[in-house]
Formats: sequence, C-alpha cells, structure tokens
Amino acid sequence: MCSPNGSVIPRFKKQIEAGGPITITHPEITRFFMTIPEACQLVLEAGCLGKGGEIYVFDMGKSVKIVDLARKMIKLSGLQEDKDIEIIYTGLRPGEKLYEELLADSENTLPTHHPQILIGKVKEYDFTEVAQKINDLIQLFDAQNNTEIVTLMKSIVPEYISNNSEFEKLDK
Repeated sequence: MCSPNGSVIPRFKKQIEAGGPITITHPEITRFFMTIPEACQLVLEAGCLGKGGEIYVFDMGKSVKIVDLARKMIKLSGLQEDKDIEIIYTGLRPGEKLYEELLADSENTLPTHHPQILIGKVKEYDFTEVAQKINDLIQLFDAQNNTEIVTLMKSIVPEYISNNSEFEKLDK
C-alpha cells in the first residue's frame, strides 16, 4: 500500500483521534507498505531498465501485520490499547485475503542491478487457448451464472483462491 488514500494509516489516525475503536478485519492480516517517493523512484528506475516485455517486481521487504501497526500507532499517540483505545475485529470482507502474493507459486524472479527491482519470470501461456477462454467468459456474462463464470476464471488463473467468499467451494 503506497497511496495514503488506500493506506490504513490515515484511517487509524482518524480512529485514534476520535477515541477509537480501531477497526481491523482480522488479527492475522498482513500487507506490504512503501512510501510514495520510494515507489515512484522504483517505477522510474524500472522504466529505464526495460527493453520491452519485462515484468518488474519490487522487493517490498517483509509484510507488516496490521494489528502490530495499529498497536504502534496507539503507543506513539501516547495511549494504551484496551485502556484508551480498543481494537476490534470486523471480519474479512468477501474475497479479501489475509496476505498478498507478489507472484504465483510456479513463478520466480531474476535479479537486476538494483536490489529492490526484480524481473518476474512468469509462466508462458498459449495465446490461442487463453483468447478462447476469454471469449467463453464473455459469452457466459449474459447468463449471469456466477458459479460458471468463476469456475472459468479459475481455469484461466488456477492459483486464485476464493478466500472468504461463496466460491470457496470451487477451490481445489
């Protein structure tokens, strides 16, 4: 999360200023964080490295447990958890993941001269086969059978797991 608008930090700050509670979806949820200037620098440098067709992956360090971030923000505000500010868990939203994956399991990266910029070595797919599946997906839209649509989507992206949704039954 590099955008302040998409980051939990401003939300936690407002919740602390309001006296709480701080709301977190799940006690084990983690996310990667990067400042906007850091992300911009990496994007500009990756743009200069490109020869065409590469997929760059940024090494964003270790993911952060959101509850740990909330606890640090409470402490830095001079307050105490459970005494001054409560943390409550609201539950994962449909489709929300506990953690982020940068690449699929069958994919890996190669280094560049920059330690934080890696080249993603992604699995190659047969264009004709993928194009046909995409056309099939478009044809399914009119029927609005979400189970069929998600089943086909999962055949296109087999690594996708339907966390916390009605489509978990389709996961292998």
